[in-house]
Amino acid sequence: MQCLSCRIIRKSGLFIAMIHSVSFAQNSGEIQQNYADSTNNYIEISGYASSIDSTPFWLQANQFGTVPSTGNAGRVGVGLEHYWRLGSGMQKPLRIGGGVEVIGLAAEKSQVILPQAHFTVRYRNWEFFAGRKKQWVGLADSLLSSGSYSWSTNAMPIPKIQLGTTKFVAVPFTKGWVSFQAFYSDGWFDKNRPVTSNLKLHQKSLYARIGKVNSRLKLYGGFNHQVQWGGKSAYNTEDGQMPNDFQNYINVVTGRAHSNNPSHHDATGRVGNHLGSIDLTAEIETYGMSIFVYRQNIYEDGSLFWLSNIADGLNGIRFRRKNSYGSNFELNTVVLEFLHTKNQGGAVADDLDPSYKRGKDDYFNNGQVRDGWSYLGRGIGTPFIPPTSETIWNWPNYADFFTSNNRVSVYHLGMSGTLFQKINWAGKFSYSSNSGAYDNPFEGTPKQFSGFISLLAPINILGGVAGKLALAADKGDLYPVSYGVSFGFQKSFGFR
Repeated sequence: MQCLSCRIIRKSGLFIAMIHSVSFAQNSGEIQQNYADSTNNYIEISGYASSIDSTPFWLQANQFGTVPSTGNAGRVGVGLEHYWRLGSGMQKPLRIGGGVEVIGLAAEKSQVILPQAHFTVRYRNWEFFAGRKKQWVGLADSLLSSGSYSWSTNAMPIPKIQLGTTKFVAVPFTKGWVSFQAFYSDGWFDKNRPVTSNLKLHQKSLYARIGKVNSRLKLYGGFNHQVQWGGKSAYNTEDGQMPNDFQNYINVVTGRAHSNNPSHHDATGRVGNHLGSIDLTAEIETYGMSIFVYRQNIYEDGSLFWLSNIADGLNGIRFRRKNSYGSNFELNTVVLEFLHTKNQGGAVADDLDPSYKRGKDDYFNNGQVRDGWSYLGRGIGTPFIPPTSETIWNWPNYADFFTSNNRVSVYHLGMSGTLFQKINWAGKFSYSSNSGAYDNPFEGTPKQFSGFISLLAPINILGGVAGKLALAADKGDLYPVSYGVSFGFQKSFGFR
């Protein structure tokens, strides 16, 4: 599968059900492929079991918040999505539609959730939608990756309104040599957060590509920008209210600093909690292989401007074989990644020091938004910076901040292929070194290994269903030692 700046995850195909070990309804369209007029709809049932009351990391991470963190659970899901073409002529470029996905969880805390519920209008290569929709933001592999830094698939989609492109669109008069992809959106966070309330989201991205669709070498670059703003907080605010008027919305959008606000925090810095990444990528095409190399540079507190946190970021390379030779065992895709977040601009955050170039960025934590870069209790970005509440900690909590562990180094391997030409297999294996936070360091730098392997096979019953089995394990000093299994069945269908 191809990688792009903001990928709308579409429901289809068995391959993605195999890649994402516990969710059938996650797929990514090719970067140059238009959205279909309808997508595969599905019904699925699955179960999870663990050796302890904690779901292994790779069974529940990057699953759009649809898998409980407790060790034993059952899940039933239904997904429906459809688009209708309107207008006259052969092309009928205007399409309207929507989708809903409902999942019932039977676990320690049983509940019914809606990972997707949206109304969408598409015109040629542009799209407007309102509601919840699965997305991936950032230039990186979207299937076997450890997760895009600032916006992965780890949390439930945030409800928002968005206008943007559905693929890379050629810039006029460049004959296809220069293309862009972009979106602009605003949304709303969960109401019952631990610290804040009425928190708003502003989000946008812009990416460019140099090279035609069929070029042997394509270069990509751009940024994504996210802001939490406008809510209520007991920390660093005037009367508990963060700035929320129209002028401060402009400050949020533009990133303007030193605005005229009553609180010292908002008057001397940027309004809201800003974060994102600046991404650079090269894609090389040969006859038999596609090679995709990417780098996500982290920005959150101004350190990147001075290059003082340039050591931090997500580095990756993907090798994808284009041809199948019908072997009983095939390795088709390999992803290697290294995530580093331990620098953070250094350990000094003294703005009275004339040599100060910012530091102690404290990724995913914020002085006003103490419950951090999270939605419904889960981290929105890379799952390797986890919420303190997500695990059974053997380490001191970092006050009431969102995460107690944002200084990490992660080595990650993802692989996928086929067995006997019918069975899809995939694996993710990650090894991390964890240092806590600058103001609350861990002792001994705990190490952690998390891995899983999954199988997906067609079963000739009920007109064809997909059967899935996945095994996972956690072993190390950060999380409890655990072993888990997931299993299930999915029936896909379409309608006109």
